[in-house]
Amino acid sequence: MWSPGSSPWATQSPLLGMLGMRLFFGTPMTRRVAVASLLGISGIVAVFYPELARLQGGTAAAMGALFTLLAVLVSSLGSIVAYRNQRAGVPLWQGMAWGMLYGSLSALVLGVASGHGLTFETTPRYVLSLAYLALLGSIAAFASYLTLLKRIGAARAGYIGVMVPVVALFLSAAFERFSFHPLTWAGIGVSVAGNVLMLRTERA
Repeated sequence: MWSPGSSPWATQSPLLGMLGMRLFFGTPMTRRVAVASLLGISGIVAVFYPELARLQGGTAAAMGALFTLLAVLVSSLGSIVAYRNQRAGVPLWQGMAWGMLYGSLSALVLGVASGHGLTFETTPRYVLSLAYLALLGSIAAFASYLTLLKRIGAARAGYIGVMVPVVALFLSAAFERFSFHPLTWAGIGVSVAGNVLMLRTERA
């Protein structure tokens, strides 16, 4: 169940976003946003504590944790850059297209450099899954996130990193027979409370 994408470290995005907004744009660090971020982090740690308790240490686990931390830092920095671009008047779709182009070229270079060849299957399952990832998982998802980023800033938009694992739990329960631990339900409740607090901040 534990993976870099669902790591509690990934929930640091709201705090990093808040620090970045303060550092680069002078946005005030409100107490309510800070408390909401801490609630989200605490909730996700509680959700995944049973899995983390069974995690065995080793080189692979250490490397996974390191890459997760780097991914969170890069993601938070990317949100700050995107927010800066939007403030500078860069149109949403053009900016997103250039960003995806740079990302795709970087992934291509890394893939080729690591010795992995390019493959493509003509099966319906492969084509449909690729179309889903490209249209909904990438274009629609990033357009929605960048719109939210423009409206409420990197700190509040970063709370997505808290709520995504909660949604993933219910999907895992529906399709992978994941069983909820009492600590899981408690963590979900704390995370949702933090989300409600975050949204109340925006309305205020």
